[in-house]
Amino acid sequence: MKATGFISLWTLVSLPCGQLANPAEHEDVVKHAIKLHRGKGAVIAQRKQWVLESCRKLSGLLRQKNVVLNKLKNAIRAVEKDVGLSDEEKLFQVHTFEIFQKELNESENSVFQAIHGLQRALQGDYKDVVNMKESSRQRLEALREAAIKEEMEYVELLAAEKHQVEALKNMQHQNKSLSMLDEILEDVRKAADRLEEEIEEHAFDDNKSVRGVNFEAVLRVEEDEANSKRNTSKREVEDDLGLSMLIDSQNNQYILTKPRDSTIPRADHHFIKDIVTIGMLSLPCGWLCTTIGLPTMFGYIICGVLLGPSGLNSIKSIVQVETLGEFGVFFTLFLVGLEFSPERLRKVWKISLQGPCYMTVLMIAFGLLWGHLLQIRPTQSVFISTCLSLSSTPLVSRFLAGSVRGDKEGDIDYSSVLLGMLVMQDVQLGLFIAVMPTLIQAGVSTHSSIFKEILRILILIGQILFSLAAVFLLCLVIKTYLIGPYYRKLHAESKGNKEILILGITAFTFLMLTITELLDVSMELGCFLAGALISSQGHMVTEEIMCCIEPIRDFLAIIFFASIGLHVFPTFVIYELTVLLFLTLSVVIMKFVLAVLVLSLILPKTSQYIKWIVSAGLAQVSEFSFVLGSRARRAGIISREVYLLILSVTTLSLLLAPALWRAAIMKCVPRPERRSST
Repeated sequence: MKATGFISLWTLVSLPCGQLANPAEHEDVVKHAIKLHRGKGAVIAQRKQWVLESCRKLSGLLRQKNVVLNKLKNAIRAVEKDVGLSDEEKLFQVHTFEIFQKELNESENSVFQAIHGLQRALQGDYKDVVNMKESSRQRLEALREAAIKEEMEYVELLAAEKHQVEALKNMQHQNKSLSMLDEILEDVRKAADRLEEEIEEHAFDDNKSVRGVNFEAVLRVEEDEANSKRNTSKREVEDDLGLSMLIDSQNNQYILTKPRDSTIPRADHHFIKDIVTIGMLSLPCGWLCTTIGLPTMFGYIICGVLLGPSGLNSIKSIVQVETLGEFGVFFTLFLVGLEFSPERLRKVWKISLQGPCYMTVLMIAFGLLWGHLLQIRPTQSVFISTCLSLSSTPLVSRFLAGSVRGDKEGDIDYSSVLLGMLVMQDVQLGLFIAVMPTLIQAGVSTHSSIFKEILRILILIGQILFSLAAVFLLCLVIKTYLIGPYYRKLHAESKGNKEILILGITAFTFLMLTITELLDVSMELGCFLAGALISSQGHMVTEEIMCCIEPIRDFLAIIFFASIGLHVFPTFVIYELTVLLFLTLSVVIMKFVLAVLVLSLILPKTSQYIKWIVSAGLAQVSEFSFVLGSRARRAGIISREVYLLILSVTTLSLLLAPALWRAAIMKCVPRPERRSST
């Protein structure tokens, strides 16, 4: 404890003394203190003399601080009694004095906090890593709070400086006669100040005390142009209205979403460059795939691979690109629903409902079996099986685009069955995301609570079924009473102007998307149902809307498939090619066999021949496994290695899908229909 007290005293006296000395003197003081602490280079009398002088300086600083605080209090009282000042000027001056008072008190508190922190550290057990980690966390929290206080103080000083400049301008205006233009500009300035005060949101102050909010240390990186091409002063850099990038300690990168000053328009130039680059590179990649006989969507995926983290790493706004790509999925499913009339939906609804459910249950059963043999946790086995049971709706819709859907009277169209099952899988995706927190709890819960978790899953399934019933009831009402008058009104208003028609259809799609989202059903189902409801108005309506929406869908689909390529890592695939090929072929064959088995049980005897085509369309893994996998990795359900395996198997299965689809078409579809299907 003697050593602890001595070092604490040395810290107490050396910190303020260091503020008074220049860097060279400060270094000499530190070296001298180290020698004193080690008992070298100084006798006892010298040590006592050094401590006494340092304590005397510290006590003098503290007395001087108290004197200054008393003077500030007297100055505040004098300002409050001054009748020559306006109320606004009094508040400003008092606030300025209070800022100075706060600065003095915070400086003194920082000294004593450093002393107490050093004392706690010396009293701790340095062999205990947990204790050292807790001490480090406490110091980090203290530094974060100090940084926040200093930031707030700096903002207040900037406001005080601005007020001082405005006061000086007012004095200058009072000493000279103002022209009419100057008076107008002065009124405009005051109105602009009021506008800024009205629209400014104090998001930082409002959210810093909210539960779950943590203070984090971040790096602010200015744009390259601002650092290399502009010769700006420090003040100009501080007031720069460009978009900076923030990087936290976990290497996550952030960009500005809402500026403090909303009166000035801004654009994210990184995002613009990313979209432009994807658009330009998608052309040669898509053309190359068309030349060698592959679907163009694989060219777009290759484009994402080349530009993504595994390639040139030129895409900066990855999250924004993926978000825009989601609209490609929305419009793709809308057009799928547009070709999928309610009459066809009624014809295959039982197959569409039963098929995906049976396949998912069988996939989970096989997953649990293999997990037991390979000693994998049940929660991990259930999750992996669930991811692999999903199939890609955008991919299959591209396969079916432009195909001839007519079949013999009484037969079931394979495209209707396939699309119905895929849309049902999209509904299951929402259920899987809702059940994921239960899987997380099941992974750490005891056997006594397993019954509760099973009961919770059953309740969630009941909620999903209730939501589906509510959605389809709403669709029935819209189809009977609303969609006809709505479309006729749009058609009447859009004569000679397709803009109203496009906006009206898009708004209706987004309305259905929002309704299904609020009812905890997948947004993709809402887009599909919007298209199906509009298709009930007849073939002419379908053709007109498809001509308007298809170009929008095609562009957004390019962004979507390119965003898939951002998560493909060719080096990892090459390193583990043998294992990945074996896993991918196993998954594709298993899904194909299970689909054939399930369809053999639920299809009518007259339509058994379509089971091969439908099974071929389902024998790949959906790109939404990326979404599920990323969430499961963050939640700790799966490891990083399993996540990369899921991504790679998904990618390889998508690459194998066209070959399997063509083989099924060649075997089961008549020649006239085969050309358009492939």
